Amino acid sequence: MSEKVTLLMTTFNCKEHFEQSIQSALSQDYDNLEIVIADGESSDGTLDRIRYYAETVKQNPNGKTIVWKSEPDHGIYDGMNKAIRMSSGEVLAVFNDLFTSSHAVSTMISALNSGEYQGVHADLVYMNQGKCCRYWKMGQGNLHFGWMPAHPTLYLKREVYEKYGLYDLQYHSSSDYDFMLRILKDGSVKLAYVPEVMIEMFYGGTSNGSGYWNNVREAYQALLHNHVSFPLTAIVCRSFRTLIQYWNAKDYKGS
Repeated sequence: MSEKVTLLMTTFNCKEHFEQSIQSALSQDYDNLEIVIADGESSDGTLDRIRYYAETVKQNPNGKTIVWKSEPDHGIYDGMNKAIRMSSGEVLAVFNDLFTSSHAVSTMISALNSGEYQGVHADLVYMNQGKCCRYWKMGQGNLHFGWMPAHPTLYLKREVYEKYGLYDLQYHSSSDYDFMLRILKDGSVKLAYVPEVMIEMFYGGTSNGSGYWNNVREAYQALLHNHVSFPLTAIVCRSFRTLIQYWNAKDYKGS
């Protein structure tokens, strides 16, 4: 059997998005997939859907398992940390959006196992009411010039979390950025790259829209905290990359 991959889902009063995401996860052809759901005590019907899918998968596993818990939390990053602690996979990936194909997980794991890598990432697009508004063609690059993997596409071996720790809850919108700086700044974590769009992301997370400038402030703090040289250069380049993503949106033809 293939190595176990865990998809880490966090939910709070997001019934419609959860329904789309869990169906996308269950459509994957990967044959050893654990789905861990950390719910923040939803009250909009999300819990009913979690129970439904957990029972459905229990009755007909098809290579899938669902593990879940619902309790109050301190935001999305606290939920991610709880999901990681609940997980049992050898490879972990945060997932709250949509895969672009039924073989996305298989493709990512194949790339991860193609060399001496501890993780793998890919491209993603931000979708707003069915229309692409940002196209993140990430490639490989340099942290000092604003490059960073697209976090929703990032798959990491469990050993990375064991060595570097979990998400820092002092950040409201940039704990994922802080975490990736932490694991990548010394160069010991090697990432494979899949030059394809693997995730269609729901637009409007904590680092989008009205939260953008708070995200910039926190990102600068994360750069300082991780002792990344020339942090202002990284921030300016990062912002420029974001503008390019909006420009590239017209190039996305859909999955």
